Amino acid sequence: MPVLECVPNISEGRDLAAIRRIADAVAATPGVRLLDVHSDATHHRSVFTIIGTAAALRAAVLALFEATLAVVDLAAHHGAHPRIGAVDVVPFVPLAGATMAEAIAAARETAAGVAERFGVPVFLYERAATRPERHALQDVRRGQFEGLHAKLRRPEWQPDYGPPVPHPRLGAVAIGARDFLVAYNINLATARLDVATRIARVVRESSGGLPCVKAMGLALPDRGIVQVSMNLTDIEQTSLATVFEVVSREAARDDVDVVESEVVGLVPGRALVEAAARHLRLPRFGADRVLDTHLGS
Repeated sequence: MPVLECVPNISEGRDLAAIRRIADAVAATPGVRLLDVHSDATHHRSVFTIIGTAAALRAAVLALFEATLAVVDLAAHHGAHPRIGAVDVVPFVPLAGATMAEAIAAARETAAGVAERFGVPVFLYERAATRPERHALQDVRRGQFEGLHAKLRRPEWQPDYGPPVPHPRLGAVAIGARDFLVAYNINLATARLDVATRIARVVRESSGGLPCVKAMGLALPDRGIVQVSMNLTDIEQTSLATVFEVVSREAARDDVDVVESEVVGLVPGRALVEAAARHLRLPRFGADRVLDTHLGS
């Protein structure tokens, strides 16, 4: 049967017991596999990577909402990452044997179920969007949780499903369908947010930067540094290695070093092979030269 990936982001990255409770609820859902949980205390956010059929993933998302409702109150939430909901965003991604049409159908059916069961306003976004102004997630999320009451009073921002008022604990949620992307962050050895913001503007496609790159600058106050937080929506057009090189070069213009980079969630092996080959200057190096590739065949 067609397999989809679902990558819910929840607004909890610090309470490990709460995160485990949510993960257990997802993992206990028949027919799904929970592949990864990535939690970040500064972003105050966790990203779950799940695979399964559309029906199984719908059940897993409902279980995730139920568990999140019990342990997360968005009204008391403060973190570096923008958010509109305790369960903030739920994208569906077609994998082997699945089509984008099936991902869109899964997103819309799940959205209807979430709204009916939990009374949460739901916005459909990206490929599942029914209105052009809701295609881009950043537009749906603009104003964040604090601005939801005012946003939902505007006729053009009535939810696709659910009531036109935020849920007191869950807020709202964006549910959609998209192609595979890599969430990639680069941390800089400075507390100057203007540096990260400038570099984000240089690399993101919407500002004339790198193709298929979305980026924003964030402060990480608990570490005294800043971050260029990015989504790479097509690693064939812009690779991890390219992004790292451009961010490093731009940081050097302000005499700033790169501390580290991180991948949020899972990434195709070919992306890391390409990055390693480029960094090590191995022009004829590919996945066929990796021992594990042959052991898994």
